[in-house]
Amino acid sequence: MLDASHVIAQQLDAGESLLWSGQPRKGIVFRGPDIFMIPFSLMWGGFAIFFAVSVLFHVRDGGGGPGFVGLLFAIPFALIGLYMMFGRFIVEAIQRDHTCYGVTDHRVIIVTGLVDPQPAPDVALVTALVAALSPRKVKSLDLRTMSDISMTERSGGRGTITFGPQNPYQHFAGTGWPGMGFATPSFDMVEQVKSVYALIRDAQQKRWRQ
Repeated sequence: MLDASHVIAQQLDAGESLLWSGQPRKGIVFRGPDIFMIPFSLMWGGFAIFFAVSVLFHVRDGGGGPGFVGLLFAIPFALIGLYMMFGRFIVEAIQRDHTCYGVTDHRVIIVTGLVDPQPAPDVALVTALVAALSPRKVKSLDLRTMSDISMTERSGGRGTITFGPQNPYQHFAGTGWPGMGFATPSFDMVEQVKSVYALIRDAQQKRWRQ
């Protein structure tokens, strides 16, 4: 299990002080856009799997050459359908589980793509695959130059802090769909978001006065 404070501490410069560290919410999460995406994924995935099974039975019953060609097309569609229905939730949960956030007296730090040294046996293969597709990245934003910081708070005090103008697809970020990541740097689904937001604003004001 990751220690966010240890991960962020490894990124600190000499004389830099860590004010806060944390991670996004753990586990499977359903977001607002899933109201529309889940029915669509069920229709797409259901059709893709039905098509793949139909072609498979055709080949089994002696369908011949055309049947094998159809199977080559059907398998990728079925895999995409399974990802849309189930896999994207697992991938997105693993990505959140390997993300750490930090606030220092100089900047905001976002570290993604981390891998546990000894992942649990039941998720080791999936974790390794996600890690291979999502290499480790470190992003830092200087408090002195940040001008647009917004906060969205939800029930239970959890929410998201966005650093910069929101892109048009921001509401689809975090849903696990390819190409729909957080283009705008964010602290996604953090606990006590109002307190973290206030801490960032306070650190930013102190940074401006330096």
